[in-house]
Amino acid sequence: MKTLQNYGWNELHQTYWNEQQHDVKASDCKIGRVTLEHKHMYRVVTEQGEWLAVCSGSLLHHAIDRRDYPAVGDWVAIEQMPGEERGIIHSILPRTSVFSRKNAGDTMTEQLIAVNIDIVFLVTSMNDDFNTRRLERYLVAAYDSGATPVIVLTKADLCDEPKDFIEQARDIAFGTEVLAVSSKTGVGIDQVTSLLKDGKTAALLGSSGVGKSSLVNAICGDTTMTVQTIREDDAKGRHTTTHRELIALPDGGVLIDTPGMREFQLWNDSESIEGSFFDIDALSESCKFNDCSHKTEPGCAIQQALLDGSLAEDRFASYLKLQREIAYLDRKTDAQAQVAERKRWKALTKSQRK
Repeated sequence: MKTLQNYGWNELHQTYWNEQQHDVKASDCKIGRVTLEHKHMYRVVTEQGEWLAVCSGSLLHHAIDRRDYPAVGDWVAIEQMPGEERGIIHSILPRTSVFSRKNAGDTMTEQLIAVNIDIVFLVTSMNDDFNTRRLERYLVAAYDSGATPVIVLTKADLCDEPKDFIEQARDIAFGTEVLAVSSKTGVGIDQVTSLLKDGKTAALLGSSGVGKSSLVNAICGDTTMTVQTIREDDAKGRHTTTHRELIALPDGGVLIDTPGMREFQLWNDSESIEGSFFDIDALSESCKFNDCSHKTEPGCAIQQALLDGSLAEDRFASYLKLQREIAYLDRKTDAQAQVAERKRWKALTKSQRK
């Protein structure tokens, strides 16, 4: 049987676990990692086997928002039900990274994509579906997650000029590694697997049809994931992966495959934009005025860069759009946090009176 080290257990997680041993209940638990989540049911791998698990009443009672519940990639303290291959999750160990987005639609809630990941593979195909603006969004979220982003350009075997796509990706991803791969011919797969050594955990993020499931199969050397072809008329993909799942690789390392995302709204703070758009941030430091709005002020370095072509207008427009989006999100979530806090104190007061 695979050990916890095969699933990414390391000294940092051990430190967190040792700290939880002071909890009397935790001393009766085993450590496990969530490999699958489905409607508040979880599949958790432990040294003793894989168990289907639910959250304890205490964990549910104290949960306020989405981050208080387990997610794929979490390390948890789990108690086995006597005589059953089932368990109860009592607590979640501190997370080393969180990749999330705003839930699709108008609801102002967070969706956890993957947690405790070392690397985020931002996967996009080298065809008509390639979109630099979408990549910028993924990069902002990746920098915010605490994991290292790596751009993976797929379907190199079907692309006549891979260098064109590589250059476009590098133009917006300064200092971020860009890999061109083909799951069919095996080109570039060794570069991907080399990053997963030493028990690293990586998540695959991208739209439907970009080849995430094929990439998983190429890395694993088998048909772990079902694959489908893209639509020929618009190069759009069909949903193949319908849930997030953690996969331990034969030669070490862990992959978290995720469903394709056709809508990706940010859920993070404005500081993350600086990591993805540090070229614009560096230009702004050269402006004549510290509070330059980059519109009509004299001595604006950004306006000068737009005029001489060293800064693309669509990149600056994307930068402004993402800033507005995050500012709006900050205002809405701050208001929601205040409401949630008032409700929490009201419930505590009511409980004390009883």
